[in-house]
Amino acid sequence: MAKVVVTAILIVLISEVSKRSSFIGAVLASVPLTSVLAMLWLYIDTGDTGRVKDLASSVFWLVLPSLALFVALTVLLAQGINFYLALAVSIGITAICYWIMVAILRSYGIGL
Repeated sequence: MAKVVVTAILIVLISEVSKRSSFIGAVLASVPLTSVLAMLWLYIDTGDTGRVKDLASSVFWLVLPSLALFVALTVLLAQGINFYLALAVSIGITAICYWIMVAILRSYGIGL
């Protein structure tokens, strides 16, 4: 339960800060808080640094395709596309980029 509360508080905090300053909100959102929390919770729950290492490695490889969401959303909103449609399309584009990245990594023998 504590995990959910701490995580929710951080997300709400970032959202509230973003209302006042998009720059500070972006800085807070760009810090890999979710990844750090996931690694922290994983370590606390399992005590297994190998699992934390595997998670950190997987996150590293998947950060690149996740950037597609921000690029696509920015472009679509600049074109005047409705926010919800732009978000849905951006998520779809990001999912395709994840699939492509996983396929590329597999072709080089890197499993996630």
